[in-house]
Amino acid sequence: MGTIIDNIDYKNWISNLKLKFRNSQIKASISVNRELLNFYWELGEDITNMQLKYKWGSNFLKNLSSDLKREFPEIKGFSERNLKYIRQWYLFWNKDEIGQQVVAQLKTIPWGSNIVIISKCNNIEEATFYLNNILENGWSRSVLLHHIKSNLYKREGKAITNFKETLPEIYSDLANETLKDPYKFDFLNISKKYSERELENALVKNIMKFLLELGKGFAFIGNQYHLELSGKDYYLDLLFYHIKLRCYVVIELKVGEFKPEYAGKVNFYLTLVDEKLKNETDNPSIGIILCTSKDKITAEYSLREMIKPIGVSEYEVIEKLPNEFKDILPTIEEFEEEFKKIELAEKETEYGEEE
Repeated sequence: MGTIIDNIDYKNWISNLKLKFRNSQIKASISVNRELLNFYWELGEDITNMQLKYKWGSNFLKNLSSDLKREFPEIKGFSERNLKYIRQWYLFWNKDEIGQQVVAQLKTIPWGSNIVIISKCNNIEEATFYLNNILENGWSRSVLLHHIKSNLYKREGKAITNFKETLPEIYSDLANETLKDPYKFDFLNISKKYSERELENALVKNIMKFLLELGKGFAFIGNQYHLELSGKDYYLDLLFYHIKLRCYVVIELKVGEFKPEYAGKVNFYLTLVDEKLKNETDNPSIGIILCTSKDKITAEYSLREMIKPIGVSEYEVIEKLPNEFKDILPTIEEFEEEFKKIELAEKETEYGEEE
């Protein structure tokens, strides 16, 4: 591996490395994940520094993996692949000040989630966004993957709203972050010419996936929720209560482009909800209008004079396949079987690759 001095330094480093790991194993009985990731961070730093110092080539990680597995055969985190992740993890977060500030938080989430973040995120800002959501909402790795694949980073807080004009500043910022644009209903399988009622029924039928897309904090109250005023009946498409915002949320579903009159209708519904359902401890109710498409300027003008807090977002669905294509594509069962295989493979990287 180079000069005699290099070999001596390498052997000394390996000895110290083994001692570090044995010490981390003792501490791991108290805090397994944190101590493991503390060790991984130091290992990533050591690997980086030693490669720079001695210009060791591509075989270095392979040799290191062999040495560590020989000493610790029961440990599954010393594969060459996992050592590459460790080095990548250290380099990803250590390259600027923002990343260095969140190192302590990184060590509180599972290693598998750390791997997903550095593998799927394009920059520190995006990675930090998902890290904060894991810490705040307790996302599992599968939920994290779902939100990264649906590009939540670029969708959250992008809806057109009048929240700043109708809500207190602290509350309006939080409410705005709760909304997305567009919403992705890729879990639906409905016909091409679906009606608003068909869309509503499909969302209710898939309520758990719908709640996952809406985000943490939404509690489903009902669809076609009945309210009465002056002897007349009114029905809200979807009614939720948001636990964190502490308010009712009315969702109006529309097939097609946003129209200004939708805002007036939802404004009226919110007045009814605040009058008949809201209590003294609740914050003002919020309305969300979901449309297939919208003109930004039209939506902004429509909300400008509304006294109730309303947001306008688009949604996307996956249309049902024509019959002539069904026989040549995988079935749902086949997709599920492949998905199980992918999940199994991903689990192997939770604390390192299977040996």
